[in-house]
Amino acid sequence: MFTKELFGQRILELRKQNHETQTDLANVIQSKKSHISEMERGRMTTTIEKFALICEHYKVSANYLLGLSDDPELR
Repeated sequence: MFTKELFGQRILELRKQNHETQTDLANVIQSKKSHISEMERGRMTTTIEKFALICEHYKVSANYLLGLSDDPELR
């Protein structure tokens, strides 16, 4: 089930696994560092366009980021 908290936690984990800063991810999705921080804290989400960029960047399924699956693999 989707929650902003789980969404943010998964983004944080992926970012750290890839040794990226919040600024690095913000540059990828053409956003601000503060937006990444707010997402990781579970306070906000993002647009569908930026969501797709995150999935592509980390090569994970949308279902994984949305909390609909615990399997990050793309299928």
